Amino acid sequence: MAPKRERVVRMSVEQPLWRALTAYRLLTMVYAVLLFASAYKDFVRPWVAVGYLAVLVVWTLATHRRVGGAAGCTRGFLAADLTVALAGIALTPLADTHARIAGGGPTLPSIWTAGSVLAFALKGGWRWAGVASTFVAVANIAIHGGDPTRDTLHNVLLVWVASIALGYVVEVARASEATLARALEIEAATRERERLARDIHDGVLQVLAMVQRRGTELGGEAAELGRMAGEQEVALRTLVSSGLVRPSRVSRDESLGALVDTYEVEEPGGDEGELDLRSLLAPYAGSRVSFAEPGSPVPLPVPAARELAAAVGAALDNVRKHAGEGASAWILVEDWGDEVIVTVRDDGPGIPAGRLDQAEGEGRMGVALSIRGRLRDLGGSAELVSVPGQGTEVELKVPRGRTQ
Repeated sequence: MAPKRERVVRMSVEQPLWRALTAYRLLTMVYAVLLFASAYKDFVRPWVAVGYLAVLVVWTLATHRRVGGAAGCTRGFLAADLTVALAGIALTPLADTHARIAGGGPTLPSIWTAGSVLAFALKGGWRWAGVASTFVAVANIAIHGGDPTRDTLHNVLLVWVASIALGYVVEVARASEATLARALEIEAATRERERLARDIHDGVLQVLAMVQRRGTELGGEAAELGRMAGEQEVALRTLVSSGLVRPSRVSRDESLGALVDTYEVEEPGGDEGELDLRSLLAPYAGSRVSFAEPGSPVPLPVPAARELAAAVGAALDNVRKHAGEGASAWILVEDWGDEVIVTVRDDGPGIPAGRLDQAEGEGRMGVALSIRGRLRDLGGSAELVSVPGQGTEVELKVPRGRTQ
């Protein structure tokens, strides 16, 4: 069955900035043309300026739609756009007089150049903005023979600071959007879990509880049926409380207007990413196995989570084998940030002193390999404490920094 898909639409903080950049390029293109027209007679080679401005107008109009969003502004396009701006700066000494340039006169593209640098800032953040604005600064200083005017330095510094500041703001906005998207996803998952919990509680859980109660009263084969119904009730309650909706993957499939995120709810596969340990331990819960967990996810790398869950399973197998089918067990999960601790405790007869060493000597390596070996491979530890007549406790510790 195909995974459930839910479309969540949210507005992008970046999109208004891209639209503003599009308008800025058009306005500054017109400004550059009018600026040249107003001083046409002062140019020594006006045909050079006319040729460049014609290219600038065609380029700006032809790329108008591409600058409307991040998808169209690829690295190649941004490099070409910056090249157009730098070419205009380099051609200025050929078209204009040295006196006007030395006096702080505008370059051929004028303030249109800032739009090219701001596109770098919107696309790649403050680092890209710093690189692009540095190229523009070097070109402006070069046409002044290395001795720029105060106005030129002021304009260069203004573009450099403004572009880097905008790039930093964009990076912060992207991080905030990602956090908001995750919060909305968790909220949606929580609402769905609560809805399913209500439906299950009103129907299935009540029926299972009734079957357990009546089966116990009737005895015989009905008692066995009641016991099985009780186990299923506990398992279902645990599943509902631990979360029925897994964390999703996010894919961005639209770049214009609002951002549309597609959430796919799937079973985790492969060894990539992280997995909520609670989802692997919840199935162990039953009528004689209680499961206590934190209210928030306990993420671990997928291999580490599976190995830790297998070690818990091995500990429960030992409870069934050595403590008997009538023994009860408790699983406790603790997340301390830098490490995860899982404790498995039972109320069985306990293990006599020296019994584990004897079993290992006889070649029965259940605890040594299935539990301690797994934890050792994860960089963790397994401690077993058993008091005859008071049960056994196995404490499994996995440090987060060393799990793979």
